[in-house]
Amino acid sequence: MVKLVLIRHGQSIANKENVYTGWNDAPLTELGVKQAIFAGQALAQKELEFTDIHTSVLGRAIKTANLVAEACHQLYLPLHKTWRLNERHYGALRGLNKDDTRKIYGKHQVALWRRSFYAVPPALTKPDLERRYANLDSRSIPTAESLDQALDRIMPYWQDEVAPKLLEGKNQLVVAHGSTLRALIKYLESISDEGIDGLEVENCQPIIYELDGQLKIVKKEII
Repeated sequence: MVKLVLIRHGQSIANKENVYTGWNDAPLTELGVKQAIFAGQALAQKELEFTDIHTSVLGRAIKTANLVAEACHQLYLPLHKTWRLNERHYGALRGLNKDDTRKIYGKHQVALWRRSFYAVPPALTKPDLERRYANLDSRSIPTAESLDQALDRIMPYWQDEVAPKLLEGKNQLVVAHGSTLRALIKYLESISDEGIDGLEVENCQPIIYELDGQLKIVKKEII
């Protein structure tokens, strides 16, 4: 059986300060660094070996991926970085404190933006045109996303880069973000649009899937 491991990055400064991050870069806290090392050590104890590591182009995920890889003695592995694994784009909410947005917009509206599958937060007036996205068509860069839209951009990478390697029997490690991992888990576990509301992915708690030849889940373990 082939293994797929999903890990959300370690605690970031934005997580600690309860701020929407999205595509903003937010460094890991000291705790976040420790969480990443502990996750890697846990994978080492499981004697899990990978052929590839996949992550986003955001620093907190890249740093976590490297710390995990070093801690499980697999720092030599190819590290594939893609914007498609970026956190969900929170649009005009990013940089704002979550408690403050509840006071401004109301608890119900904020809950919809954060947890529902289809709700889209207020958009930016223009897309991010940073150097890291210079090779992308600007029409591909969101100004805000629902979880549904985030899943749409993740799936081509899953289908082209991750799933084929799993089908070859090669264990894969994906280090990404809370919302985008929620979207991928929804797909993998066939969770309903309503059911995804209750799913939470904690910082640096590895989710280990054992998959059969059709990439159906045989076993799931969270460590």
